Amino acid sequence: MGKVIAIANQKGGVGKTTTAINLSASFAVLEYKTLIIDADPQANSTSGVGYNPKEIKTSIYECLIDKADLNKVVLNTQTPNLDIIPAHIDLVGAEIEMINLKDRELMMRNVVNHFKEEYDFILIDCSPSLGLLTVNALSAADSVIIPVQCEYFALEGLGKLLNTIKIVQSRINQNLNIEGILLTMFDKRLRLSKQVVDEVKTHFQQIVFNTMINRNTRLSEAPSFGETIIMHDAESTGAINYLNLAREILQKNDMTSIKNSEKQIDLTNEA
Repeated sequence: MGKVIAIANQKGGVGKTTTAINLSASFAVLEYKTLIIDADPQANSTSGVGYNPKEIKTSIYECLIDKADLNKVVLNTQTPNLDIIPAHIDLVGAEIEMINLKDRELMMRNVVNHFKEEYDFILIDCSPSLGLLTVNALSAADSVIIPVQCEYFALEGLGKLLNTIKIVQSRINQNLNIEGILLTMFDKRLRLSKQVVDEVKTHFQQIVFNTMINRNTRLSEAPSFGETIIMHDAESTGAINYLNLAREILQKNDMTSIKNSEKQIDLTNEA
C-alpha cells in the first residue's frame, strides 16, 4: 500500500512544485515506484518532467470531472520508476464544476485509491490556494509536506494552512498527519535565512525536517529543460538535498531497506 503525500502551501513561490518533482525523482532513484499527481492548474509539474501541458489530452481534470479511464491517464517520465498524472489549464475550472457535486471533497481520494497498490509513493502537487482542489488533496493524503522559504514573511499564512489541515483532520480525514515543514531556498550567506530557520524551528520544533533545500542555480534551471534535478545534474547541491530529504522520510517511516536493528553489531560473543 503506497504512502500518499500532499505538498501544500497557499503561498506561491515556496518550492512546492520543485519539491514534488525532485522528491519524487529521488524516491524513484532509490528504487521506490513513485507517482506525481499534478493538481495545480499551472501544470508546472507536468512541464517540469518534460511534457507540454497544451498537448495533454487526458489529465487529472478528466479524472475528477469526466470520470476518465484512470488506466489511460498515467504518463511515464524519463526517470525510471517515476510516472505522472498530468494537468492542464482546464483544471482552473474544476473547483466551480465540483462545487455542487456529492462528496466533492473526496473526489481525489477515489483517484488515489485506484493507484495505491501500484506505487510505493504518490505525491500530490497542490495549487497555491486553500480551495477545493487542495482540500481534495488533503482528504486523499496520508500526510502533508509544507514547504516554507527562508525569506521575509516566511510564516505568513502558515497559520491558515495549519487550521485548514486541522479542519480536514476533524471532518474528512482523521488519518492525515504533518510529514514535516521543509525549509527551502536557504542561503547560508544571508543572516535573514538563518533567522528564519531559527524562528521556524523555535515555533514548530520536531515537525521541521533536518534536511533543508539550499538555493541552487542548477535546481532553478532544471525545469526549463523539462528535467528533474537528478537527470539535470545529479551531483549538484539541489540533487543531494532532495536525495537526503527522501532518505529522511524513508527513515522517519521505517521504510529503509536495512532495519535499525540490523545496523547494530552484536559484540556479546566477541573475544
